[in-house]
Amino acid sequence: MNLDFCDASKIDDSKIVGSYFLKSKLGGSSLSTVWKAEHRITGEAVAVKQVYLSKLNKHLKNCLDCELNFLSSVNHPNIIRLFHVFQAESSIFLVLEFCAGGSLSSYIRHHGRVQEEIARRLMQQLGLEILHSHHIIHRDLKPENILLSGQFADVVLKIADFGLSRRVQPGKYAETVCGSPLYMAPEVLQFQSYDDKADMWSVGVILFELLNGYPPFHGRTNFQLLQNIKSCACLPFSQFILPTLHPDSVDICSRLLSVNPVHRLSFVEFYNHRFLRKEEKEHGISRENRLNTHFSFDFCSVLLTMLVYLIRSHPSCLR
Repeated sequence: MNLDFCDASKIDDSKIVGSYFLKSKLGGSSLSTVWKAEHRITGEAVAVKQVYLSKLNKHLKNCLDCELNFLSSVNHPNIIRLFHVFQAESSIFLVLEFCAGGSLSSYIRHHGRVQEEIARRLMQQLGLEILHSHHIIHRDLKPENILLSGQFADVVLKIADFGLSRRVQPGKYAETVCGSPLYMAPEVLQFQSYDDKADMWSVGVILFELLNGYPPFHGRTNFQLLQNIKSCACLPFSQFILPTLHPDSVDICSRLLSVNPVHRLSFVEFYNHRFLRKEEKEHGISRENRLNTHFSFDFCSVLLTMLVYLIRSHPSCLR
């Protein structure tokens, strides 16, 4: 990807980089800072991710390349959009879509667990199909990296922060230990090679957290966390919540959170699970039938329009 080189300056309390006012910090780490920003001319609100090049080793630079190449090549409603990239102050700046609804983590923290129907709708929006088609492993899927666009009643999920992502071809494996421990698959915690099934574990932790209000496994150290995962005979749903859950909800969590990645749900198995397809079955309408219904309705509409035209053009035909 070609980069523009821009100057940086400061006016009052706002820092200016390129065409943007950096207004306030949204988050960050030792490697990057995410800003809420505005375009200097249009006033459009955006998020600007500042990546500090001096702090990136070879591995992290490869991850940055993967992030830029992937985001610049996709336009998907459930993947955060990348508008522009430029370099200034020894940093790379990614100008991204701003999501006013904040993160899924913030929502869970303020509102607690969600109902199964909402959890299902959120899982259906994860956008994993676009990652799968590009052979991308995100490697840091967690509620903090899932953003909400719009009001929660009509919310659209956006997967964000591909800073640790990597392209891994089918049959190949990654080995670098990275991510957030509470959402990391056990094979990653054990320094073993892994594939996209590691992301499916993270999806299972997120779904469990949506249904239960907090992640399934904890530990003061990564070793203790791994021991708690491996010693768990059944998922630690709250005794007050478990009786209210449909068996399909418990089953998909159990199969996503299988310690052995061979037995863990794949991307295809996840999207074909009864939990995600239940809404269609309840209404007795498959995706194919819905398309056929729309086609039949459109065809009838065309016939009706033609009939009205003929009657108006040749009223004598009614006599």
